[in-house]
Amino acid sequence: GLFVWRLKSAGTGHIPCHFGHLCRVANNRLITFQYFNFLKRMYVTQYNKDLSQRAKPKSDPVVPPFHELQQLDQEKKVIHKISPPSPVHQPWPETLRRNELREVESAAESEASATAVRAEPREDRQWKEMKLRLDELPGILARLSKIKLTALVVSTASAGFAMAPVPFDLTCFLLASLGTGLASCAANSINQFFEVPFDSNMNRTKNRPLVRGQISPLLAVCFAASCGVPGIALLTLGVNPLTGALGAFNIFLYTCCYTPMKRMSIANTWVGAVVGAIPPVMGWTAATGSLDAGALLLGGILYSWQFPHFNALSWGLREDYSRGGYCMMSVTHPGLCRRVALRHCLALIGLSAVAPVLDITTWTFPIVSLPINLYISYLGFRFYRDADRSSSRKLFFCSLWHLPMLLLVMFTCKKSVLDKEDKNDLLGESHGRAMEMRLP
Repeated sequence: GLFVWRLKSAGTGHIPCHFGHLCRVANNRLITFQYFNFLKRMYVTQYNKDLSQRAKPKSDPVVPPFHELQQLDQEKKVIHKISPPSPVHQPWPETLRRNELREVESAAESEASATAVRAEPREDRQWKEMKLRLDELPGILARLSKIKLTALVVSTASAGFAMAPVPFDLTCFLLASLGTGLASCAANSINQFFEVPFDSNMNRTKNRPLVRGQISPLLAVCFAASCGVPGIALLTLGVNPLTGALGAFNIFLYTCCYTPMKRMSIANTWVGAVVGAIPPVMGWTAATGSLDAGALLLGGILYSWQFPHFNALSWGLREDYSRGGYCMMSVTHPGLCRRVALRHCLALIGLSAVAPVLDITTWTFPIVSLPINLYISYLGFRFYRDADRSSSRKLFFCSLWHLPMLLLVMFTCKKSVLDKEDKNDLLGESHGRAMEMRLP
């Protein structure tokens, strides 16, 4: 009994010592394990830096076994219909071979187009240095000067020159047309120079040369100056000072009044209509050297024609104009935009009826021009009533052929110069006879 009691007393005495020893050993092992991890990380970051920069690949999602069983069941349920084999000795028809070749070629073309479509965005996303080449310069300058709009301006000025009641002078006609075209190129170039930040926000104008950086602003201003100065000089010295003053005033009105007003007020449309009405007046003054009632009538016809033309165009571009920050009637006052277009369509009928009263055309002109004026008025009424893109598009395309046809009809119904001279001679003779009768 004493021996057993001694063993128990000795074991209980050493238990705290053994427990403390085990704790120290465990603590030493834990510290050694943490220190080992620290050394491993230091080794990786110092001697194998690529491992620390690599991204860990994303592991494939583990599909639950239940879904795998469902997929296997679905694959087992699919029944493939096998067509009966054709006999060995029967040859393939030529039509089938051609169809197979066509299918293979179409598949290859579709793959090539798909790869091209995939490759294009990558090239578009890359930065490219725009280099100006001499062979591309004429096209860039033509787009900078809005060559189609310039051609329309020159044609209206030529119509004004042709409608003047004077004998036709070819040299004066060529000088007036060239000077008007140069003035229009200068005005359009300056307009694009001022509107670069706004044109970049519109789909219709985002590919203009200054927006894309195909031409520098300095070169654009130099081109505008090289067109504007000789153009006004030709009109002033080669034609007459009145036509040159009208050309200079039109450049100022377009660049300094109409261009900034496009972002301020809807009155820009009326100012722009005045700009478009001046070229036929310039043609008339180039031929006669004076502002007559005929010049004002031609200007009035061009003034009224521009409202259905531009209002119908701007109706389909409302999103672009609002994105670019332009204050247009179609954006801010859509009802007024349609009403103004209809009013000026009807005004064209009245202006055509005034032409024979002013002794510019014969009385056949209002009758012959009535069908085309009624047709554009009908399209203007549909645009006013429906207020949709279809009606605005029809009115716009009608205005493109309406103006040349109206001017052509007006020219064919023009009173000849000989008739006017005979009439003036008769008036002079009657006036002389009356003076003789009054004398004693």
